[in-house]
Amino acid sequence: MDRRKFMAGAASIGISGIWASRLSAAPSQMAWREDRRLFPQGVASGDPDEHSIVLWTRRPFDAGDRHELTVEVALDPDFRRVVAAARTPVLAAADWTCRALVGGLSPATVYWYRFADESGAGSRIGRTITAPRASDQRPVRFAFVSCNSVNEGAQNAYARMIWEDERAAADRKLGFVLHLGDFIYEVVEYPEETPHRYSRTVYDLGHIPDARKVGNFYVPTNLAGYRHVYRAHIDDPDIQDARAYLPFVCMGDNHEFSWQGWQSFIKYGATVEPAQPLRVAANQAWWEYIPSRVRKASGAALEQFSPPAVEKAAIDTFDDDGFGTEINNRIAVGSMTTYRALRYGKHVDLILTDLHSYKAADPTDRPEAAALDSGDYPVIPQEWLEIVDGGRDYAGGKPPAIIAIGDRSIPNYRKDEPAHTVLGREQKAWLKARLTQSTATWKIWGATNGTLDMRTDPQNLPEGLVKDRWPGRDYGTFGGGDMSGAFAERAEIYDLVRDAKIPGFVTVSGDRHSFWAGYAAPALPPAEFAPVGLSFITGSISAPGLGEAAEFFKESALRPLYVRKVEGAPPEHTINLTIKRGVRAALEYAASGDIEAARALTNPDVAPHLEFVDMAGHGYAVVSAGPDTIETEFVCIVRPIARAKTADGGPLRYRVSHHAQMWQPGARPRLEQRIVEGDAKLSI
Repeated sequence: MDRRKFMAGAASIGISGIWASRLSAAPSQMAWREDRRLFPQGVASGDPDEHSIVLWTRRPFDAGDRHELTVEVALDPDFRRVVAAARTPVLAAADWTCRALVGGLSPATVYWYRFADESGAGSRIGRTITAPRASDQRPVRFAFVSCNSVNEGAQNAYARMIWEDERAAADRKLGFVLHLGDFIYEVVEYPEETPHRYSRTVYDLGHIPDARKVGNFYVPTNLAGYRHVYRAHIDDPDIQDARAYLPFVCMGDNHEFSWQGWQSFIKYGATVEPAQPLRVAANQAWWEYIPSRVRKASGAALEQFSPPAVEKAAIDTFDDDGFGTEINNRIAVGSMTTYRALRYGKHVDLILTDLHSYKAADPTDRPEAAALDSGDYPVIPQEWLEIVDGGRDYAGGKPPAIIAIGDRSIPNYRKDEPAHTVLGREQKAWLKARLTQSTATWKIWGATNGTLDMRTDPQNLPEGLVKDRWPGRDYGTFGGGDMSGAFAERAEIYDLVRDAKIPGFVTVSGDRHSFWAGYAAPALPPAEFAPVGLSFITGSISAPGLGEAAEFFKESALRPLYVRKVEGAPPEHTINLTIKRGVRAALEYAASGDIEAARALTNPDVAPHLEFVDMAGHGYAVVSAGPDTIETEFVCIVRPIARAKTADGGPLRYRVSHHAQMWQPGARPRLEQRIVEGDAKLSI
């Protein structure tokens, strides 16, 4: 790309463009002196390609609405070989955040960068790495993460990641961090009201301006509120260190806007409201604080988001994909487009999708469905979810008129409605095209929230354990809400992979606050199980998960399906067995503590798609993708209650790797599991 085209591209995504010289490097001419107090959120870089990268900082000023910063990029941390230096504006209207796209860089190269204000007061020094050329044969190695709730935990996993990478051999170093959402948690607890949750300290993030209280949480109601939450998260020293050490590639999930929301709707409990101005505010704050190549609709203004004017208005008409046709909803959602793809060498095409902005309303969350409540059971019948998910397309276009679950039945309220979509029409078409056209060895779909089925077999519970008989025909699912419950749409993508004979298909996800490894398959038994690829989910950086919450569940006959507690010993998360091996295995282990006896009772049909599940795992995952093999390693740390006192982020619970050789189109992929260190006995 030449300089002219580069500058035009920078303008298209609303970033100041800076062109580097790859032919010469010279000592810095900047009178720089580090003063981190003036750059309170540090520095960051994002979305590298082979010749450019987005650099970021925040420098607030007490007066005026516009200042300028100098940014320098060098081949060494001492800035004796500076390849780019330029002035770039920083505006009060962008909350004093600064984004600059530096082009003209060399592929697969480590650079250092820094910012300074007019007086020479400077930011900390950041480190970043460009992507390799599309023809580069070297393996690609990256970490993927999600869910760093600063409110309820420490970010020790980032310290571990840096510590290990600094000591890694050259061919084992990370190229970037893929953040799959929940970079912030817009639901904030105040420690004076909720000092502890799940035995964790609730850390003070300050009070959100003009906040709305929802249960025990406070949530933003405007742009100032979202900005506050971003600053509070990025104030964390381990997050700052990670953003300064490696480039981040980020995709938002559900907590960047509204926990249970979608499109421009917010949802708290049973209350659903249109919130078009709030959606725009959430998009603007994301754009300001996350360095990326996302596209904004406000045109070529280089320095700021320029939010469109929208009104809060009822959204009560929908197109065939369930997208609200109300004009303010369309404008609000369209104010920023985040789905995109990045190429890393010959071997990785990273395809990122937005699973909340275009999704239709959850078909299980309807008043009509209340009559099918499963009572004491923690899961819902899978056949019910499949019917309401499929809508008029269920069973080849022959949906039942009545949904009958056990001795209860209701009219099929979805029989004349389209199949549920999480992706939306345009994004899904883009994803399909990207998958079919990619020439990379591995097509890695960043799906943000889990694609692996989360189900168990309550039909196999002992008679009389609970009062009411299981109403389902066979399996139960822990519900929709992510791609695991979008049966029809997920199968549509997987069928494309099969029919088009797309090799090297892999999904990576977050959101579940747990580690999962297994196979991407359109269906599970009793239907045919025919995997088309691999699927991995990373544990949360710090947010509590279901396994952790289960320790505080009330005593009941079904509690052994979640946790085993022996006096004087830490809780053991039997929910891993419930999901991977079935209820009989979980009950056996809860009673006897004999893992081999539990494994002997495995239901082979409950989870043939799973090789690993840990519903209480925290940490990160690392992918190594080469010409013939792919490996995913789970690095699980101890529960991050408090910030680690050591540079390594504290002790590990385990390190587990899953390795696969490239498979032929139409053949079944095979994962090989290796316990590198630690003990993950209930997860395997």
